[in-house]
Amino acid sequence: MLAVLNTLFINGIEAQPVKVEVDIQNGLPDFQIVGLASMAIKEARERVRSAIKNCNYKFPYQKIIVNLAPADLKKEGTHFDLAIALGILIASEQVKAASEQLYYLAGELSLDGSVREVPGILPMALELMDMSHPVQFLIPAGNTPEAALVNELASLPVQHLTDVIRWVEGDISLDPVRIAPPAGRFVSSPGDFSEVKGQETAKRALQIAAAGMHNALLIGPPGGGKTMLARRIVSIFPEMSRQEVLESTRIYSVANLLNKDQPLINSRPFRSPHKNASSASIVGGGRIPRPGEISLAQNGVLFLDELPEFNRDVLEALRQPLEDKVITVARAQGTYTFPANFILIGSLNPCPCGNFGSQLECRCTPMQINKYLNRISGPLLDRMDLHVELPRVNFEQLKDHNPGKTSAQIKEKVTAARAIQENRFVDRNYKVNALMDSHDVKRYCSLNRDAEQLLKSAFQKLNLSARGYNRILKVARTIADLENEAVVQTQHLAEALQYRSLDKKYWMV
Repeated sequence: MLAVLNTLFINGIEAQPVKVEVDIQNGLPDFQIVGLASMAIKEARERVRSAIKNCNYKFPYQKIIVNLAPADLKKEGTHFDLAIALGILIASEQVKAASEQLYYLAGELSLDGSVREVPGILPMALELMDMSHPVQFLIPAGNTPEAALVNELASLPVQHLTDVIRWVEGDISLDPVRIAPPAGRFVSSPGDFSEVKGQETAKRALQIAAAGMHNALLIGPPGGGKTMLARRIVSIFPEMSRQEVLESTRIYSVANLLNKDQPLINSRPFRSPHKNASSASIVGGGRIPRPGEISLAQNGVLFLDELPEFNRDVLEALRQPLEDKVITVARAQGTYTFPANFILIGSLNPCPCGNFGSQLECRCTPMQINKYLNRISGPLLDRMDLHVELPRVNFEQLKDHNPGKTSAQIKEKVTAARAIQENRFVDRNYKVNALMDSHDVKRYCSLNRDAEQLLKSAFQKLNLSARGYNRILKVARTIADLENEAVVQTQHLAEALQYRSLDKKYWMV
């Protein structure tokens, strides 16, 4: 007899429907799972066998074939267990389905029949929410808080295989998830900008970066506050919108990084991978591609401390996602696209010893300095909108007890600038200045005669590329938004140019 049930599988960060077809025939006992199933899925044979027996049902000693359709797509995960087990019981006529409504199942089975939580429930729920006809989604009880984020879908939590069987036969009813979404995924406080002594220029640059989603490069001696500043930038970001919350939570769900108690990512991600991280861990990949650090930093910040110490392949792999805001990973079985809309903050010393350009003696030769700095290629440097020098903090600044601007005060101006940009790009698929296309750059970043002359002079002296030219205009537009100015003025352009001086100063030692 044939039984057909519905589930989903994760392809990148998107979910796609799958038909689980179970056919039981007379013949020698055999249990095969076909349809490009991974080893984790094939191991479901033993989990399903034990779960069925321990629920006091008979496992059929016949020829069992399970097909996961469409059969031409590689499938990964343990959430197929529940659909396979129920399909075997229906096909062997031990369970009679009374429910006429269309339903989907996802869950991993323990050997005693308990249903374990699985990653990827949120993208599955979002996919089912968009279907043209109403469906019901049977999920593990452990995934209830995650499924509660999609109130438009009837998600039914189950704890045991017998709960599913009794619901299918019509013996019990299951209440859909109707709990209020949790307050968020709380992380340790990133600190406050008022705690940073001195470095007013760097604070201003990071305010501009946060307001327009611009990449920034922090250059300064050891102990100057580069890491301290970078870790505090998320404290001045605007609050996340519901769309941004769902985008980030979906990625963390697929990566199986959600906190069970606080499954909602409503605080800006801050990712700081180690310098020895591989290219696949940064941009995403693997045998079955999974999101990397650049995707986990979606709507937040990716911080690369000691940027020149990262592997050259890792740095060059960032060039395409920094421009396109997505990363495409190609494998033999398919192509996967992951989002990568983040701010890149990089930090580095001016030389290997860290003293070049300061009052302390530099022990490095010009050749060593050039070799160190040239680890960052010109194309990657060109994608950094703001190049910020951090001098050494002196004694008077350290002993100054007068508090500077707090993160809350800076955040207020950043939020207001973001609101201006959202109104400006209301009919676009982007909402920040850094993502403007050439048409909008020309429309919203027009300059007067004096500003044009200033930009022409800088273009020649700094040897700017066309990309660098556009990025300067975008930064100037963000500075004008922070000042609530409708037109980009000469002083806004001059400040934007100030953050590109390192193009010539350091890379021509």
